[in-house]
Amino acid sequence: MTLKLIEQRSRDLRARTRRKLLGTLAGPFVAGLFYAYGMKEFAAFRQLLQPPFALALVWSLAGLYFLNRGMWSPVMPGDAGRSTGLEFCRREIERQRDLVRRVLLWAFGPIMLTIGTFIVALAMVSTKDKGSFPNGLPFLIAVVVWISAYFIIRAREQRDLQREIDELNHIEKENRGL
Repeated sequence: MTLKLIEQRSRDLRARTRRKLLGTLAGPFVAGLFYAYGMKEFAAFRQLLQPPFALALVWSLAGLYFLNRGMWSPVMPGDAGRSTGLEFCRREIERQRDLVRRVLLWAFGPIMLTIGTFIVALAMVSTKDKGSFPNGLPFLIAVVVWISAYFIIRAREQRDLQREIDELNHIEKENRGL
């Protein structure tokens, strides 16, 4: 791997990390949308539904802090040597790996609580109206498919990041041996 390729790879990794961090803004937005819609549509159950919706919203807002804490590094390698470039790549990949791990608790968790509360609201309405729940089945199926795909994608992403770290370790060992 040449110095130019390492520098380009470093820039690409840094850009990908920033895009992922910007994507974490979706958690509070989704939680807020479900909260607002749930309070509007299920006004009869407001007393029961408001605490879990509020908890999910607060949890996702706190998640923004915990997801972004220590993730925005100001340093970008310029004309650094090969080992420094490799080290920067490794640190950037490790940051992405840490972000993938944190997202499960701080972004996915609140969204699941919000969607779960919404599903409970649908079930409560269906017992009163005798028919709202079957109308919500496509939504429930989409949620189950999304959850399954989410875990499959995250597991694959974790494996790919670990493989990249292993490759960088191998390159570094080869460079030491020269």
